[in-house]
Amino acid sequence: MRNSTVRFLQFGAALVCLVVSGWFLAGRAQNLQRRGFPTDWSHRHLVFSHPANSTVAARIEADSRYWQQFARRNVPRVLSRFGYNPIDFNSFAALATPGDKVHPDWSETLGSGASVGAGNFPALYNTDALTANCAGAAKPDYVVFNTGLTGSPTQASIVAFDNLYSGCIGSVPLTYWAYDTGGQVLTSPVISEDGTQVAFVQTSAANGTLVLLKWKASSGTLSAPVSLVAVPNSAYRACAAPCMTTIALRTGANVAVDDTTSSAYPDYSSDTLYVGSNLSWLHKITGVFLGTPTRVTTGGFPAQLFPGNATALFSPVFDPVTGNVLVGDAGGYFFRVNSSTGVAVRSAQLDFANGVIDVTGDANVGVAYVFVSNDGSTDCPVSGPCSAVRFLPENFTAGDRGTKAKVGTSSATAAVLYQGDFDDTYLNSADATGNMYVCGNTGGAPTLYQIHIAAGAPGTVVTGPVLSSASTGCSPTTDISNPSAAGGPSEWVYAGVQASGLGNSCASSGCVMNFVTQPWEPSHAYTIGQQILDPNLQVQTVRAAGTSGATAPAWSTTIATTTNDANVRWFNQGRHTAAHASWAPFHAYALHAEILDANGNVQAVTNAGTSGFLQPNFSPTVNGQTTDSSVRWRNVGPLATFSIRAAGGSSGIVVDNTVGSGTLPGASQVYFSTQANQTCTTSGGTGGCAIQASQSALK
Repeated sequence: MRNSTVRFLQFGAALVCLVVSGWFLAGRAQNLQRRGFPTDWSHRHLVFSHPANSTVAARIEADSRYWQQFARRNVPRVLSRFGYNPIDFNSFAALATPGDKVHPDWSETLGSGASVGAGNFPALYNTDALTANCAGAAKPDYVVFNTGLTGSPTQASIVAFDNLYSGCIGSVPLTYWAYDTGGQVLTSPVISEDGTQVAFVQTSAANGTLVLLKWKASSGTLSAPVSLVAVPNSAYRACAAPCMTTIALRTGANVAVDDTTSSAYPDYSSDTLYVGSNLSWLHKITGVFLGTPTRVTTGGFPAQLFPGNATALFSPVFDPVTGNVLVGDAGGYFFRVNSSTGVAVRSAQLDFANGVIDVTGDANVGVAYVFVSNDGSTDCPVSGPCSAVRFLPENFTAGDRGTKAKVGTSSATAAVLYQGDFDDTYLNSADATGNMYVCGNTGGAPTLYQIHIAAGAPGTVVTGPVLSSASTGCSPTTDISNPSAAGGPSEWVYAGVQASGLGNSCASSGCVMNFVTQPWEPSHAYTIGQQILDPNLQVQTVRAAGTSGATAPAWSTTIATTTNDANVRWFNQGRHTAAHASWAPFHAYALHAEILDANGNVQAVTNAGTSGFLQPNFSPTVNGQTTDSSVRWRNVGPLATFSIRAAGGSSGIVVDNTVGSGTLPGASQVYFSTQANQTCTTSGGTGGCAIQASQSALK
């Protein structure tokens, strides 16, 4: 109980700081106004593990991204513990209710051939930190998708949806707005802190342009978008929505340069935006959301980071603690750039296939995590290159290679190693200790790996489930924790593959899958059917309810065997696997073989033999036994993974972690797009689909 109490007090103290800071509740004491927050690609690339002490906290809490991360993961749960009642956790009920037929909550066409793009993300805006809001609200929640298609009078280049949740009245979703901005948006959009503006880079005739856009509700549709003409930068702040302004990306010699690889990163505190482009140029734009948008052409900007090897830059990350911009390039190098002077420090070459596409910085400990599809080594397994995550201090010196965690093999034609994600243990630790999940093995079948991280340094790497039967690409991974879910705490990790997905619902096509990653907790009251992932990456299911011990037990590593944990009893369901077979008649089943029954439960063989002619009525109760001719089965708990078809694979996955007030169901979802055409079920027709699915069962 002590750990739970400490965590509760930490959350309570943080909430007090949050209120005092003025971020969460803005305005005078007698007229408090709750604030919303964006969730887009940039919020995954700068994270804050828990401050170790007040000195560290003071260093990072000045940045609004710290409070946004806190609100995204904790605010609704904390307020419920203080006795407030705007929150209904029933909308999380599906987290403990597996077995339903898998289908998306909604699937809307973005146009034929449309896609947010591999490694890119939609952008979500929650208008209130405490409630989920439908179209009837003055400020509804909304999600933005770039289409990846050139805008025209009959095709939007960017579109937003509102009325997102299944509990909303009327059609779910609704088109909130849609615009033809005169170009092709091939990178991720971002949203202003107040939700009234969107920023992104588009390309047209091989020229890259930053677009700043003020949207208006109910303006345009996907096939009949509003065509916007840019106003001068000086007129943008006063223009009436919908309107936009543009800033051409140019070199130091004022020559136009393209950008199809770098998303824009906003620093809300200084109202500054950083974006990369071709030819190794890093651009800085001030006054983006609050002032007069201005391209900085003094003080070292725009900065050409590697003139001798001028390849395209990928998406930059700004760390407000160090003042550095972190960015990788297509040549495989990683840079830290002084945001005041533009002076760059370059690492050794880290990637020898696709370049350094993704970087994540932890501002609390000053560690950069660099994702490398081919590290140029010869030690995976013994003579080939590795896919790896490199750990470097943010103040690394020139030529530094950092230390690495190997996550499978690689090759000269490796798939991209996109960004991994941290579990809740890491984000709640005071010293960057926990786990990262990443989809690696870029030289073969994509595989999920767990990297243990101790104080910002790589530890043991555990190989998880294989996600595809082919050598194909994988998406970034996304982890989400819901400690207050109905049925007990739940945590899941998500990843998508481009082809030959092994998920039960994917029919060997592109596929998105999720897996339970909830860790064991000490002195915790567990109920029957709850599941955790043990350090061996095996799923353990509660077979006898009770309170766990003060220290973790020695976990059983054999399927259908028991682990005693104080007065809790656990069943080993086995290692995560993307799919389970169905029962078959007259089949010789070996000891510990498993199948998925019609109720969504995993049945394990406890007595080997041959199954009968007719499928038995499998016991629906955890620990229940079933006789099947000479085979004996035992129910080892509900399925711990789900999947959904995504033609061509998925974009990056954004999580909506807001719990609705009242009884609004469907307010805890994930959002992504397909990378190829498929039938979009709610809008009808075939095209690239914008998809919303539940966090738990991807349904």
